This record gives sequence, structure tokens and C-alpha cells, in this order.
Amino acid sequence: MMSTMLYYSTNKKAPVATLREAVTKGLAPDGGLYMPERIPMLDDDFLGRLPDMGLHEISMKIAAKFLEGDIPLDELHSMICETLNFPVPLKLIDNSFYALELFHGPTMAFKDVGARFMARLLGYYTNRSQQELNILVATSGDTGSAVANGFYKVPGIHVFVLYPKGLVSTIQEKQFTTLGENITALEVEGTFDDCQAMVKRAFADEELKNKKNISSANSINWARLLPQTFYYFWGYAQLGKGAGELVCAVPSGNFGNLCAGLIAKRMGLPIYRIIAATNRNDIVPQYLKSGVFNPRPSVATIANAMDVGNPSNFARIAELYDNSHVKISNDIEGFVCSENDIRSAIKSVHLAHDYLLDPHGAIAYSAMKSHAIENPDICKKNFFIATAHPAKFGETIESIIQRQIELPSNLARFATGIKQTTEIPATYEALKEFLSNS
Repeated sequence: MMSTMLYYSTNKKAPVATLREAVTKGLAPDGGLYMPERIPMLDDDFLGRLPDMGLHEISMKIAAKFLEGDIPLDELHSMICETLNFPVPLKLIDNSFYALELFHGPTMAFKDVGARFMARLLGYYTNRSQQELNILVATSGDTGSAVANGFYKVPGIHVFVLYPKGLVSTIQEKQFTTLGENITALEVEGTFDDCQAMVKRAFADEELKNKKNISSANSINWARLLPQTFYYFWGYAQLGKGAGELVCAVPSGNFGNLCAGLIAKRMGLPIYRIIAATNRNDIVPQYLKSGVFNPRPSVATIANAMDVGNPSNFARIAELYDNSHVKISNDIEGFVCSENDIRSAIKSVHLAHDYLLDPHGAIAYSAMKSHAIENPDICKKNFFIATAHPAKFGETIESIIQRQIELPSNLARFATGIKQTTEIPATYEALKEFLSNS
């Protein structure tokens, strides 16, 4: 019987926490991110049987390595089946590049995986405590919709979504501002970085935390990040037996998705290299070149979910590699994609392969193609993470391919909803006043 996993803060100034404490607090008391005290290894037998296993079976095996002893296995199995009740196919784009499509869930974005799992895990704990929990989440687009829909009408939980006014697509905004019920949308007169900073300050405010019992649903919360490891194993499984080592390109904003891939690698998945593919907000690619992590204000791009100037999960990545630039650079390669290159990738892939990329997937595809060209002697399997359905960025995509995109039913159901938001300035004082009076 394995011992129950404990969690420590990346800032090393807070007591270790149980799973329940780590996921209900979201952020450690010292402002650090929670990390498991160990990364369990998966045995060679399991890795060899991956192509013969289904998504739920693979996910259950990985989750149990972290959660057994905290969550009854029958409850954990139910959480996984309810979370992953949509396909996650690996699609061949051309002769050598695959897309792992993570956009077939309720809000048609990869964050459905983490948000739905987290909602069920926190619902499990709140049902037993009988204490209401207030979730704060900052979003640059897809996080807000995935979290809002994942927690929609979950008893005992109220969600407050902070998002930058005018900086998310219309359909993304509709997905979390039209729900009502236990979902409150706060339209912030600032950037995503402002929203994220306001949320982090709330977690550091003991007076507010004691009064409102708040937690996070951003990828700073371990419950959001853990299930993202599942689909790396599932993507690899779909490559079939004898796949060998993998090169994986990940469109990166707050770096939770890429961090999950690194954890999968640490657990034994044969990933040769992960490419951190970014837009003009290239803080991590610059770090990989210079060894200096230098956050700066984010700039707006057509790949808005990646418009992050201070990626929170880099603290976890640094922790995984003992804060060693050399070790990090051995496993991660940086790639930066311009606006013109994003548009070019969308157009060329559509014309050549009749496949439609969203702006974020286009960045990852470009990174994968660039890596293959620059490393012709590295014969590895390649897949990139396709994070969102292109219809979520309809106006942008249609202007590039010069035709209309059909809106899928999962998105069309939000189109006629009535927007319900409260506008607040980009100050912590404004957020605290609103939460205190809610």
C-alpha cells in the first residue's frame, strides 16, 4: 500500500499539505505553487501495454499514482469517466506530423480536461465539508469557459471569472458570461496579467480568505494540472507499438500544459524533447537562450490564450529541474511565432492538407515543422497539441481562409445567450470590495 502523497510549496516557506489542502487552497500560504513530494515512475510493463489500453484505463493508472489513499478508487474512476466523456483523437496531418485534438469537449478547448476533473474533485470535498467554496479564476480566453462550464451548478461552489475587457474572442466570452447561476463574470479594464495578479493577491489576503473561503481554478491549482498528464500518454498510445521516442510541440501561455508534459516524461513516457511554442510573449524561449527569466507585460495577439507575460507554471518547471538552466534546456526547446507566421501556417495547412488549425495550434504546428527541418537526422514520432476548435476564433480564421466556418453545436448553443458581467478596474481593491459584498 503506497503512502498518501503530500504537497510542498515551490517557495519552500509553507508547511507541507495534504491533497485536500493543496487543491482547496489552490496557492500555498507563502505564494508558491504546490508540487507533489515525489513524481512516481510507471513501470515498463504499463508503458509497453499503452497501445492496448483505453483512455480511461490509462488515466486511472496515472491518477492513482498520485491520489490513491486520498480518493476511493471507485470515486476516482467515476471522476475520470465523467471528465473524459469525449474523444481525444490523434490525427495525421501529413506524412510525419500528428495533431492531438483536445477540443472535442463541452467548450471545445483542451482546458475541459483539467477544469472538469477539478470540478469533480472539489465537489467531492465540498460535499463532505458542507462549507461553500468560492473559486477565483483569471482567464485570457479558454480557461474561463472551461472552468465556468465545468463548475456550472455544482452545489456549494461559486465561481468568479476575471477576464480582460475586449481581449477575448466573442464566442469565448459568451461561454462564461451567459451562464448565470453560480458563475459570475468580472470584466477587468486591463490585461490578463492584471487579472492574474489580482487573483494571486486575493490568495495572499488572509482576511479575505478567512471570510470567503477562496480557491483557484487556474493551472496554478494542482487539480487542474494533474489530469493534463493523462492525454500525453493517450496520444503516445495511439501511435501504436514500437513508436519509440516522441517530440511534442505545446502551444504555451501560462505553461501548465507544457509542465504536465514534463511530468509525464518524468513518470516514464519516452519524450525526447518538448518544444515550448509561444507567440510574441516569448519569456520562456528567451530564458532558454539566456538563462534569465525576465517577465514583462503581455502583448495582445491573435493567439490570445497565450498572451501571458509572467507564466506562473514556470516555477513548477524550475522546481522539476532543480532550477538548472542547463537541465531545462536539455529537455525543452523554445520557438517563437509571429502573427504573420500564424496566419501563414493556418492558410498553408488548410490548402495542402484540408485541415483547419486554430491560432494556437498553428503556433505548435509551426514549431514542430521548424524542429523537423532544423534536425533532419532526428527520426522521432511527432505530435503537437491542438488546444481549441478553430470556430472559437471564427473571425480570424475566416479572414485567412476566405470562407465561412460552420459553428459546431457545442458553440452555437452559447451564441444567443445574454451577456451578464460586472466591469471593475484593474485593481486589487476593486476585486476585494466586490468579493466582500458578494
